[in-house]
Amino acid sequence: MNSKRLDLNLLVTLEALLAEQNVTKAAARLHLSQPAVSAQLSRLRDLFDDPLLLPAQRGMTPTAKALELAGPLQQALDQVRATLASHGSFDPLTARLTLAIACTDYLQATLAKRLILKLRTAAPGMRVALRNLDIPGLEAQMTRGDVDLALMTPQAAPPGLRSRHLFDERYVLIGRRGHPQLRAGITAERLAGLEHVIVSPLGGGFATPVDEALALVGLKRNVVLSAASFLLVPEIVAESDFVALIPARLMQGRADRLQSVECPFPLDGFEVGMVWHERNHGHPGQRWLRETLLALVGAQD
Repeated sequence: MNSKRLDLNLLVTLEALLAEQNVTKAAARLHLSQPAVSAQLSRLRDLFDDPLLLPAQRGMTPTAKALELAGPLQQALDQVRATLASHGSFDPLTARLTLAIACTDYLQATLAKRLILKLRTAAPGMRVALRNLDIPGLEAQMTRGDVDLALMTPQAAPPGLRSRHLFDERYVLIGRRGHPQLRAGITAERLAGLEHVIVSPLGGGFATPVDEALALVGLKRNVVLSAASFLLVPEIVAESDFVALIPARLMQGRADRLQSVECPFPLDGFEVGMVWHERNHGHPGQRWLRETLLALVGAQD
């Protein structure tokens, strides 16, 4: 290959094509027209003297040469991006930046919501795309640049990603204001007899590790509703005699309709942190966002 003919934009296009394996999707990712990406693919084939991507039933299939190039190409482009970012200045008041943040519905409703409201004054040109957290696919999403930051339990993150602790969360027992049986000092026996709402992220489950803990002391909860999301739980509990164990931060702003008491038996909480890829570590805008999140959590705690 003649390096004098090399255009860095062609390598960015190749990166997108290898990630999407579809010219139309790669064009959308690059904000280019489909004919423009097709023309660049033709130039890439000429440069590498290889078809690189072959038509398939759905999209395109990389050749052996393309697969061989994928790793070194990604490392080289990440290094270029990191070098450029390290020499750039970042002014949040004037910056134009789009960020993709992945997290659970609980963290969207608590932490992400507060961050977005903060950005409207601190960084008005910054746009945020919230995505549902997909832990098995997270590393690939971050490698492709589809997700910039994940808010999650750091211990569950794929190895090789960077992480930083934000806060420790605990569970509280909630019920509606004036619930006739919910009061401080409630026993485990009385708790088990109430009508419970639980969250089953995959849907349909009527047991959680709480039920395993109760079974050890011979108790069984009366679970009447299994919800797929934490967001429904405070609303339905506020309008019924149901009770639920929820992360404490979900009680924010709901004290007029809900009351909370401590769980009558030991219940492990969980850690919340932020996770990111090495490719974003030195980016000044990404770094500013992470520092803003830390300050936001510190101000709350």
